[in-house]
Amino acid sequence: MNQISPKANKWLHCLEANGCRATMTRRAVVETLAGSQRALTPLEIFDLCRSQYKNMGLVTVYRTVEKLEELGLVQRVHQPSGCQAFIAAADGHQHLLICQNCGLVTFFSGENEMIEGLMDQVSNQSGYQINSHWLQLFGYCASCREPAKNPQFNR
Repeated sequence: MNQISPKANKWLHCLEANGCRATMTRRAVVETLAGSQRALTPLEIFDLCRSQYKNMGLVTVYRTVEKLEELGLVQRVHQPSGCQAFIAAADGHQHLLICQNCGLVTFFSGENEMIEGLMDQVSNQSGYQINSHWLQLFGYCASCREPAKNPQFNR
């Protein structure tokens, strides 16, 4: 058995403590998600895992990701295309920057005066009592904006 990352090992122990067997296919899903800095759709996870486990089932991917989300180990990323993806959950209150080209996810602090000010303004204008928020910003990471890689960014 290959050595797994401390994060993946922690996730597997958490799954087992919550009634899920650590099968080889489930382990592959955990290792793939725990090691990714990109938001991955269930189908992408399935494709990545199938290269190693030919008998991988898409249902296993969905069930494992669903359980990881329920346990707070991964978080859902809503993409402009409507497709949902998943990334390892951040510690504390964080927001997401998501590259629309490569899917790289970068976290930034949720403790931000500008965001808090916007929430106060929206609350005052709408009459809502805002209890929480979830912010995802989409654009292109520095690597994807390099003109050599993407001619559309030639200036």
